[in-house]
Amino acid sequence: MPIRKRAWRNLSCAVAAIVFGLWMPQADAKNGIEIVVVPVTNMYSHPSDKSDVVSQAIYGNNVTLLLAKGEWSRIQTADHYKGWVPSRHLRIVLNGDGYATSGPVVQVDSLFANIYNEPDITKHKPVITVPFETVLEVAVTKDPKSTPAGPAPDGWIQVRLPVMRTAWIQTGDVISDPKPLSIPQSIELAKRFLGIPYLWGGRSSYGFDCSGFTQMLVRARGMNMPRDADQQAAWKGVVAVNRKDLQAGDLLFFGSSAKQITHTGMYIGDGQFIQATTTGHPVVQISRLDDDPWTHLLVACRRLK
Repeated sequence: MPIRKRAWRNLSCAVAAIVFGLWMPQADAKNGIEIVVVPVTNMYSHPSDKSDVVSQAIYGNNVTLLLAKGEWSRIQTADHYKGWVPSRHLRIVLNGDGYATSGPVVQVDSLFANIYNEPDITKHKPVITVPFETVLEVAVTKDPKSTPAGPAPDGWIQVRLPVMRTAWIQTGDVISDPKPLSIPQSIELAKRFLGIPYLWGGRSSYGFDCSGFTQMLVRARGMNMPRDADQQAAWKGVVAVNRKDLQAGDLLFFGSSAKQITHTGMYIGDGQFIQATTTGHPVVQISRLDDDPWTHLLVACRRLK
């Protein structure tokens, strides 16, 4: 092969390797941590979107890379759930401990929040729309020699996205210091999601399954509960209670038996509970515990410790 052609091929391969490395997860990513860079990514049981969805991860989540396999990556989320996601939905962490793990952050408190190129909703379409609970880094100047950017326009916060660029979000969509909710506050939070679609494997405001919904409500109270309903009922962070002793905020578990739990919801008092279900309308809804089929399917009640 002529030297010029060989050199050109080597240069082309080097460029391709660099581009490929920027977009594809690698085994030597810092601490095996990668960041989700799409609003919601489905986690599949196998490396194919033809397989079943087992859970989800949302924008800015730090996940552990377990295995990279071409266009697919097997990851583990903070709740220790494992699944396959498209590799293009992730970005490698080359330094530090991940995204939004230090420094000032804000958390999306609206059901959805639009993020813009500039502090103006009229000039361009949103860069991205992210779901409830998304955590974002607040943009700060790290170089003491740089010129201060000046105060942000009223009603806006500049954020640094996990795709290594800055953008703007409205202050009304975020909170800067989320604190654990009380039981009444968690019930009010739950009601904000009424009508949100039921989605198998869902754990975001784009759609919840039953256990993803209760897991989010418990997380809002400051506790990290397992992902699946049967795991939640067996979790060491809860204690068993009798049906007659139910209090608002208790968790309800349904199934054919205590060993075959397949559904969950949260008791909100007055004989009612809130749940994500496909029964009737497939949405988050309030149901009565004494109604069929729930009164016959209730097999366990739990109270957070």
